[in-house]
This record gives sequence, structure tokens and C-alpha cells, in this order.
Amino acid sequence: MEQAKTGFAAALCVALFGFGCSKSGSNAERSAAAHVGPDQVIGEFLEAVRTGDDTKAAQLLTPLAQKKTSEMEMVVAPPGSDTARFNVLDVKFVKDGAHVTSDWTDLDTDGRPHTDRIVWMLRQGTEGWRIAGMATRVFEDQEPIVLNFEDPADMLVKQQRAEEEIARRIQQGERQADNSSEESAGAIR
Repeated sequence: MEQAKTGFAAALCVALFGFGCSKSGSNAERSAAAHVGPDQVIGEFLEAVRTGDDTKAAQLLTPLAQKKTSEMEMVVAPPGSDTARFNVLDVKFVKDGAHVTSDWTDLDTDGRPHTDRIVWMLRQGTEGWRIAGMATRVFEDQEPIVLNFEDPADMLVKQQRAEEEIARRIQQGERQADNSSEESAGAIR
């Protein structure tokens, strides 16, 4: 179902809803979080997204991402989903942080399971590992989309492009279906 992929990746790219971020929890919570690995942070984040806990999801962003998205009243998580499942796969430590790969599986618009692979970019600060952005392939025939949660203006541009591409592909699919129907009808006459 390439013409209008409706998986987690597309939803995340096109679902930047109004939202106010809250500040991180107590000193004890921040201290405990400082000892959590990047894979565990992604697990917590994805569970928060799955259950619709936007406040918890926002708290797992870098402080700059929290500040910037809050200023623009944005959330970087699509609506929660009771049917979604996720797997945190691997962690790759890089010069400026860590990249954590995950799979998010949910039902598409036809009720079939669809899986998106996402690479999350994290940095370690005084509050522990926090999410700065993500990369995912929304369309198989295009390069992955990289979302920098610390640059919401750029995220809005990429959101607009993704929405336009989804609309274009839907329209193109409808045209192809119409042409196919006309060709079939012509062959029967």
C-alpha cells in the first residue's frame, strides 16, 4: 500500500498537533533517568506514544527539543494506539550520542499489520539520554526523512512536503485505478 502509507512514520511526519510540554519530573526521577540506557529511553518513549501519554513522551526529548516544540505548541508523537506494538532492536553509539533502531507495528487503513523501521537520535546530558530526532523511510522510493526535534520550523517544512507527497500519491493511484477500469471496460465491448 505504497500510494498512501499510513504507518507510524507517516503519522509522525504529518501529525504535529498543538500541545504544551511539561517540565521533567522530580529530582529523584531525573537522577534515576540519568542511569537509563538509550534503548530503555526509546522503549519508554514508544510506550508513552502507544498509550497516548504526550507529557511523558515530551519529557524524554532533549531539553532544547522540549523548549522549541513547546514554544511552537507542537507534539512529536502521533495519537496513541491500542493495536500498536514495538520492538527496540539495537543501539549504535556514535560520536555525539546514540542511534537506536526500533520497529513500530500497527494496523494500516485496511486493517493489516504494517511495520515502520525508525532510527532515533539521542544525546546524553545531565538528565540522561534524551531524544533529539529520528529518521525513517516514509516512501520506499525516497530517501529517509530526518526530523530534528530541536528545529520545529524544519519539521513543519518536512511535514508539509510529506502531506503533499501523500496527497499526490493518492491522486495518482486514483487516476491509475480509473484508467485501469476504463481499459477493462473497453476490452469487454
